[in-house]
Amino acid sequence: MNERAILILIDGMRPDALTSCPEPWVEEFLSKSTYSLNAQTVFPSVTLPCHMSLFHSVTPQRHGVLTNHYTEPVRPVDGIFERADAEDKRCAFFYTWEQLRDLERPGHLAWSQMINLHKNEHADDLAADAAIRYICADTPDLVFLYLGDTDEIGHDYGWMSEEYLNCTANAMRCVRRVRESVPADYNIILLADHGGHERHHGTEMPEDMTIPLVMNGSAFAEGKCFEGGSILDVAPTLGALVGFKPAREWEGKSLIAVQE
Repeated sequence: MNERAILILIDGMRPDALTSCPEPWVEEFLSKSTYSLNAQTVFPSVTLPCHMSLFHSVTPQRHGVLTNHYTEPVRPVDGIFERADAEDKRCAFFYTWEQLRDLERPGHLAWSQMINLHKNEHADDLAADAAIRYICADTPDLVFLYLGDTDEIGHDYGWMSEEYLNCTANAMRCVRRVRESVPADYNIILLADHGGHERHHGTEMPEDMTIPLVMNGSAFAEGKCFEGGSILDVAPTLGALVGFKPAREWEGKSLIAVQE
């Protein structure tokens, strides 16, 4: 395939938060998507290790990042951006948490923009709007948009609190804005890095390990709910979708076939 795609991650979004947050558009979005509400992340269910596994399709025990402090892997594995760039795909990265800068080794992005969620109110909205502007102007092949406010509110007020659900709803309004603003031929893959419970995450509890995984666009069937899926499957799925070869070390599998 030779599709264009936007990978959107909402930090700390539990599947039951996605389906119960006060944003009515979620139901419409799922009805037009192929999706799982019981996909699994990796352990430890912590933001940077989960993102490293998302981008490199190996477990934290293989990439070696076990906390929110980046350490250079002893045996580096190519990630999504490196593999896409090798096939001359134009990639862009919009994010609100600076520790994610090490997801990409230098030199593989056409555009990168960081909006610090600790120094900007409504950082999710600012990041989404920046991504929309860039996509509409330059039509890159692959974009990663990270929305981090939800995790911050989870830690401050508790997962599944009213404040957390309202923040999840706002994140989904950002997703809606992206979906309705960019060219229609873009596919969107939406997921979380981990869930959470009380005011924490990082354990092997189902509340921490279970994530939503939603695939929307012309490449995917509408209204198909499937069981399972893993955060490790996203990189191979993007490779099959956008048109770049997976790294030999990647452990996940493409989810393109689950809609058949």
